[in-house]
Amino acid sequence: MSQKVAIIINGTNILGLAIVKALSEKLNGTVYFTASDEEEGLKATENFNNIGLYPKFLLAQITDKPALKKIADTIQMNHGSFDILINNTEDLKQCEDFPTYEEAKNVIDSKYKSLLIVEQYLFPLLKDSGRVINVTNAYGHLSNIKNDKWIKTLTAPDLTVEQIDNLFVEEYLRSLENGKFDKKWFSDDGKIAEYKISMVARTALTFVWQNKYKSRNICVNAVYPRLLALDMESAEESIKAILYLIFEASPKLTGTFMWHNKKLIDWYDTESDYSCKDVTLE
Repeated sequence: MSQKVAIIINGTNILGLAIVKALSEKLNGTVYFTASDEEEGLKATENFNNIGLYPKFLLAQITDKPALKKIADTIQMNHGSFDILINNTEDLKQCEDFPTYEEAKNVIDSKYKSLLIVEQYLFPLLKDSGRVINVTNAYGHLSNIKNDKWIKTLTAPDLTVEQIDNLFVEEYLRSLENGKFDKKWFSDDGKIAEYKISMVARTALTFVWQNKYKSRNICVNAVYPRLLALDMESAEESIKAILYLIFEASPKLTGTFMWHNKKLIDWYDTESDYSCKDVTLE
C-alpha cells in the first residue's frame, strides 16, 4: 500500500493537536501540520516526538499567500501530491459580541477567506479521490442566519464563491461600515455575527468545493466536532467523526454537514434550531 500524505491546517490548538496525534498514529504515511506561532509549532513537535510520533511542522500564517505557496512547494518537492486536507479552525476567543468593521474583517479573513488561499495553493496538489474536511461548528449552520436575501443566496443549487463573497460576506461587512447592521439578521440577537458569517461561509464553501471538484472524485465534508472541554481526552472524543470521514466513510459520502456523533445534518433547514445550543469551545 502506498504511503499517504495528510496536511492539518491550524494544528496547535487542542482540537488540532488531537487530529495530528490521531493521524500520526493511524496513517501509513506522513502527517504535516501548520501553525502561525513558531514556538507553539516547535513545542508541539517536541511533545509528539517524546511519545514516538513524528509529524512535520510547517510555519505559516494561513492568510499569507507566500506562506501557503511555500507549503505547496514543500509538498510538491517531497511528495508530488497529497491525499488528505483538514482545515481546522482557530479559536473563538478573538471574536467580539458586536465588532467594529476591522475586527469583523480580521475574523472573516482568518476563518473563511484563508480557505480560499488554501484552495489556490494546495488543491492543485491534492490527489484525485482525496479527502477534504472543513472543521466548523453549530455557528456554521444556516439556521444562524435570519436574513431572507442571504438565505436565498446561500441555498442556490449553483452557489459560487463569488456569490458567498459578494452577496453575503461583503454585504455584512458593508453594513458595519455604513451603520446599517441589523441584529435581526442573526440568531441570538446578533451577537458574534462576524463569527457566524465566517462559519456559515466556511460551511457553504464545503458544498461549493464538492460541486467544483466532483469530476476529480474529491470528497469534501464539513464537520462539527463539539469540543466541550479544553483537554486532550475531550478532544480525542470530539474528533471521532473526523477520523470516520478520513478512514472509514465511503468515497460517495461527500458534500455533507456531519455532527460530532456522525449524524448527517440538513444544513439547509433554516427552521431548525442549530444555532449553537451547545457551548462550543475550540
